[in-house]
Amino acid sequence: MSRQQPWDRALGLRSNLVPSIAGLADAACGSVLGRIIFSDGPVEPTLVDGVPSLTTHMANGNGTPVEEIWLTDRPVRSGTAGKAVFAEDGEHLFYAARLGPQPVYRERVRELYETALRFTWERGYTDLVRMWNLIGDITSPNSEGVEIYRDFCVGRAEAFATWEAQFPQLPAATGIGTLSPGMELCFLATKQGRTVHLENPRQTPAYKYPSRYGPISPSFARATFLRGQRAGSLFVSGTASILGEDTVHVDDIEQQTLEAIRNIDVLAGSDNLSRHGVDGDGYTVRDLDQIKVYVRDAEHVSAVRDICTQVFQANSEIAYFNVNVCRPDLLVEIEGVCR
Repeated sequence: MSRQQPWDRALGLRSNLVPSIAGLADAACGSVLGRIIFSDGPVEPTLVDGVPSLTTHMANGNGTPVEEIWLTDRPVRSGTAGKAVFAEDGEHLFYAARLGPQPVYRERVRELYETALRFTWERGYTDLVRMWNLIGDITSPNSEGVEIYRDFCVGRAEAFATWEAQFPQLPAATGIGTLSPGMELCFLATKQGRTVHLENPRQTPAYKYPSRYGPISPSFARATFLRGQRAGSLFVSGTASILGEDTVHVDDIEQQTLEAIRNIDVLAGSDNLSRHGVDGDGYTVRDLDQIKVYVRDAEHVSAVRDICTQVFQANSEIAYFNVNVCRPDLLVEIEGVCR
């Protein structure tokens, strides 16, 4: 699964998906901004040998736990902020926090997000790049009977509304299930003027979804392009079998997987990047790397793996997780980074 990637010196940021048994040994040629460990149980965010580490419960004992390690070519300063952990290199910020199980999430999520946004802004990181929201029991009801993901979306949207003047554009993000109650938040941010947030012409922007998908729409863009001096990276949000705002190919795992892949291909292509003012040749889906594939039902993992093996490059870093997706009728979701 692991391979070393060449540094993009204009960007100064990269990541690796590695087996947890390898861990930081794979990061020897760079300073570590943060680790996301996909393990068999959640752990409160902590500094491990000075490295911010977030452990989420997304391994179910059927495979080797993996971790995502974010690296920079700059010196790193790390620390704690309340119960959160962070690291920064003067150009990039990694931040991680956990919220324990709640009967109702919206108010605590709003507080969690507002604290994170305030911290980010005050340290001069004005552009959000990529966020992950790892949510236990994501499609189950809270104590009021509201789906937990919809409950979460209210708190997140309220925090972004409060900080709209400072962060007027929503970044790429994933909201995905985990195997334990509670939720984890982690994200990357950078200094001003380096991000372009993209939508997909095949899909309604998530923040414009109608009310049948929740009292407040989800707050994220379909992708974020992070500019370098000569090159950049495209961070692709969790992408599923959605056309417009509707789930398509209900109960068909193969077609849902292929539709998600088609959505990524259009999102990352030159026509769509040009539409958003990003010059260059664009990408194809075969340029996707650091791929995480979330599959709702265990019996579908092999079929999804077979399709991904045919589509993605043989040397791509890719990990599969058997967790719930943010809608009960979605069977698979795919995310990654195009270099």
